[in-house]
Amino acid sequence: MSEPSLRRYTSLVAAIQILRQRKLTLLNPELWDDRNDVYTMRKYQEAVQARSILALCFAQQFETYHHWRVFSQGMDGVCLEFDRERLIQAFAGIPHVRHGSVEYYELRKLGKAPPTVNDLPFIKRFPYQDEKEFRIVYVDNEHLLSFKEFDVDLAAIARINLSPWMPKPLSDSVKATIRSIPGCKSIKLNRSTLVENEQWKGYVDGIAS
Repeated sequence: MSEPSLRRYTSLVAAIQILRQRKLTLLNPELWDDRNDVYTMRKYQEAVQARSILALCFAQQFETYHHWRVFSQGMDGVCLEFDRERLIQAFAGIPHVRHGSVEYYELRKLGKAPPTVNDLPFIKRFPYQDEKEFRIVYVDNEHLLSFKEFDVDLAAIARINLSPWMPKPLSDSVKATIRSIPGCKSIKLNRSTLVENEQWKGYVDGIAS
């Protein structure tokens, strides 16, 4: 059985930037919403005496309502679905880059079997376990950075899903725009049916009739 894809939920503007520039941008975790997560990354930076810690997060499971609501930008949300092996290969051999799945800890267990300092970029509190997060982390010991770009082959993108709240007429225009970007013509492109699925409605009609 193949490993799950890696999904990056983001805004339409950010997605177009990735497609046009063919680069992924790792950012400073200080802007993350989960302040416990921010604190953990900060302490890791101090422990390894790094000038900068940058990261990019992905989901390892199929789309959920939670992912779209929390990690995308409403109607302008986009999910870039990456082939896991090809994405990881894009970072192979690059110094100071680490990647891996996040482990989720209950507070009562954290004290009994604590992770190591090396594990800190890949741990999170148990209530976030449904995210099934995967992270790419960059450590820089010399430069103070707020972001860093890395090349990515567009062939690593298996599919692009547009927001389930994007109106269909608008989604058709967005699809045409994305397909006009060099290298994007053959990428699978859909509008998510998460909040309104005709097949689901058909089943319900059959049950109710």
